[in-house]
Amino acid sequence: MTKTEKPVISAEDLAHLGGGVLAYVRKIEAAAAAKLLGNQMEVPPNAQLFCLYNANGAPISISPNYQAAIGSAHEHELIAASVH
Repeated sequence: MTKTEKPVISAEDLAHLGGGVLAYVRKIEAAAAAKLLGNQMEVPPNAQLFCLYNANGAPISISPNYQAAIGSAHEHELIAASVH
């Protein structure tokens, strides 16, 4: 690899970061939540929610606040990092 090339990591490799227990929490807008949920739930247009994602970017849960998203990580036996 040259200095200008960026390393590439696969989604599978990302999923195994931290022994498969690493996840991240990111604030999401209502439109993003609605897209993830499909027709399962109606999301108010002004909702600000927090999504817990696996290290490979797969969504795990959507919560109404940051503390609940961290709680969800603990329930899934994951270590969560915050992403801004």
